[in-house]
Amino acid sequence: MAMIHPFRGWRYDLAQVGELSVVTAPPYDVISPADQNELYKKHPCNVIRLILNREEPGDAGPDDKYGRASNFLKHWMQDGVLSQDKADTLYVYHQEFTWEGTRYIRKGFLGKCQLEEFGKGKIFPHEETMSGPKADRLMLTRACKTNLSPIFGLYPDDSEVINKQLDAAIQGQTPLVATDHLGVIHRLWTVQDPDVLNSVRKGMRDMPIFIADGHHRYETALNYRNELQAAGQIKDEFASANFVLMMMVGMSDPGLQVLPTHRLISGWPDVTVAQVTEALSSHFAIDTVGSGPDAAEKTWELMQIDGSQSTFGFGSTDGEWILAQAKDTSPMKELAADHTSAWQGLGVSILHRMVIGDLFKKKWTAEPKFKYVHSLAEVAESQAKNECQLACLVAPASIEHVQEIASGFEKMPPKSTYFYPKLLSGLVFHSLE
Repeated sequence: MAMIHPFRGWRYDLAQVGELSVVTAPPYDVISPADQNELYKKHPCNVIRLILNREEPGDAGPDDKYGRASNFLKHWMQDGVLSQDKADTLYVYHQEFTWEGTRYIRKGFLGKCQLEEFGKGKIFPHEETMSGPKADRLMLTRACKTNLSPIFGLYPDDSEVINKQLDAAIQGQTPLVATDHLGVIHRLWTVQDPDVLNSVRKGMRDMPIFIADGHHRYETALNYRNELQAAGQIKDEFASANFVLMMMVGMSDPGLQVLPTHRLISGWPDVTVAQVTEALSSHFAIDTVGSGPDAAEKTWELMQIDGSQSTFGFGSTDGEWILAQAKDTSPMKELAADHTSAWQGLGVSILHRMVIGDLFKKKWTAEPKFKYVHSLAEVAESQAKNECQLACLVAPASIEHVQEIASGFEKMPPKSTYFYPKLLSGLVFHSLE
């Protein structure tokens, strides 16, 4: 069963570091080398030195960075840069952000989640993972023996009972605040009232949890625990390594936004709307929208009004935009016969298996290269720079899709979901010792 517990987290002492904004960072997997250097400059104790320590001149090998991260963590704990909470705590975490002109607040809380093997409990993944990132994160976990960044978990909460309890518990408290490089405001409160902690723990008992982000880190936590078990180093079920740091957000939370991930295709000759229309006409109804960035926005508006997973927008090399609404997606039954009907009906599935992998392949035989973007501004910029031959607007999978497909332990196609904003690293750490 899925179990969420409070814990005694390690946190930055603001009396030593000044403010939270200068020591926190985005998740390691969205940090570019340039971002890494900027975070190094922000503060000598920025969490970047833990989650993504860089290689330095004189290193004996690439693994030296893990030992260096471990040394930073130990010294910060010893010197009081990091201090441990004295009592078991749940950490209420709100993120205030703007997307496409609308302001949102996403509410959740951080706790330690009891690890379960996929397929044997109530924790469900929805994305495939790769061996390289898991090997990297395992090396870091062995060195630091600490969860440095939270997993992002979702749970069903139609009544919002847990959020209401936590909102009441933090009334009158002043939060810790950090603002990230995208302008997202992150607020953190502590809850240590035993009655509230027990109520939340009971409310979360047996609740299904769907991993929204952090699949590699979750599987790494499993691998690390299994290593310790095999070595006889886990004495009982309450050992810290049996748990992983997790952010819990209710599926009904108004601030929970799943953003689209549009595809920009390069590696083809210049593409015209006439060619796209010809390729799609057997299975799609085509409407011409117009040309330029305004037409891209109009196309996206029409897609949102339609609300279908099988309606797409295509922008050609010459800036023309069309709306394509599927008349017949029956080929998906054969093209994706190894998947469920729910998976076959996803927009990203139809786009990659039927449109790009079948209909377009009959016209453009070269293997396409993909760039993934989330905003229309990024689409317009790429088109203006002639970086792509075809822009493909696709609807995001919904929370309901995640729940339905993941519940059957089926993995969604890559880049099906993008949960914005990302969770900050450095708000709280969970020791595995």
